[in-house]
Amino acid sequence: MRVPSCGIGFLALLAVPLSAALPSWWTAFPKVPALASRFRQESDSAVFGKMAREGNLLVARGGRLKVTYDSGLTVTSDGRQLVQYDPDTRTAQRVELARAVRDFPLLGILLDPSRIEALYRVEALGGDAVRLVPRTPDVPALKATGRRGLLHGLEWTDPTGARQRLELLDAKKPPAPGPAAFKAQVPAGTRWATPNR
Repeated sequence: MRVPSCGIGFLALLAVPLSAALPSWWTAFPKVPALASRFRQESDSAVFGKMAREGNLLVARGGRLKVTYDSGLTVTSDGRQLVQYDPDTRTAQRVELARAVRDFPLLGILLDPSRIEALYRVEALGGDAVRLVPRTPDVPALKATGRRGLLHGLEWTDPTGARQRLELLDAKKPPAPGPAAFKAQVPAGTRWATPNR
């Protein structure tokens, strides 16, 4: 039986490696020096139901991070230590950044995108979406999408089975932020909690 030539062309398209079709925003992502955005974080859990929080995010190379939730909760990293401050309870917690990244691998992807290749195999999903398939069992599978050349969203299922989504609402490359942008602001009188070792 003779296969039509148009059928051979279609089969050839199917044989093209998915990695060849990775979107341009994804290949540029590890080189972005800084990223700022409003964000929306959603969680859908069988235990806790649906929850959503919004805030502002600033990330820069060198493990620097500032997350400010609209509720007032802040998470700040200067590249060495991560500090979380909750104004409702007037408590703060300080953790070595290396430990925080070990406990929460997704944090490492935002802070050091060069780690992605070690943790994941990346597959194109078409359009501006990619699937991150874990190389080790301690990290979740991810779906990442881009918009206007920058990261737009991450979706995953956490170890409890809750579906998580992080959406960057207006991602942009800001001017290079200075060290002061990543200095934790913890008021006097705050009670410091010691994390479990």
